[in-house]
Amino acid sequence: MSRKFEGNTLVIASHNAGKVREIAHLLMPFGVQVVSAGDMGLAEPEETGTTFAENAKLKALAAAKASNLPALADDSGLAVTVLNGDPGIYSARWAGEKKDFVAAMALVNEKMSGSSDRSAHFICSLCLAWPDGHTETFDGTVDGMVVWPPRGLRGFGYDPFFQPMGFTITFGEMDPEAKHKMSHRAEAFRLLVKACFA
Repeated sequence: MSRKFEGNTLVIASHNAGKVREIAHLLMPFGVQVVSAGDMGLAEPEETGTTFAENAKLKALAAAKASNLPALADDSGLAVTVLNGDPGIYSARWAGEKKDFVAAMALVNEKMSGSSDRSAHFICSLCLAWPDGHTETFDGTVDGMVVWPPRGLRGFGYDPFFQPMGFTITFGEMDPEAKHKMSHRAEAFRLLVKACFA
């Protein structure tokens, strides 16, 4: 049996403004007051996990214990088939210290050169943690392909590079409302809501 979220304030264990905005939007219907780890001045823990779920748990627990409030962390990234799932859990690291995702997309595209297989998927693990150490983790994926050149100025990270299956536009071109309904984060979020908020 999953533990229910019963407070009114939730820490989003992220310093990524785009990610915080997206999660806050998804939480809006539940009347939850959201505060980011960045706004609270919480340190970002080193992501030493080998999976998205492990890294989400590390971040959620660190924020919950430091703030003494429940915390929600997301670890997500792009997994490209011909690159054996890379950049994967290192998606943000491929963007470097300056978080230059234009350079990261160019690097992924360069490493894929010569392959006709453009298939990829986005993966998201969400972990809700309480200060006492209890955690709940939920995963979502969305399949699609990477495009070159990137298209669109919406979203964040690799969004302009990824075209979800069944669509002719990228996440970077998609209306945020449409993306929130079918993204990897939305899928993980539906599972989280059903287990912990419903």
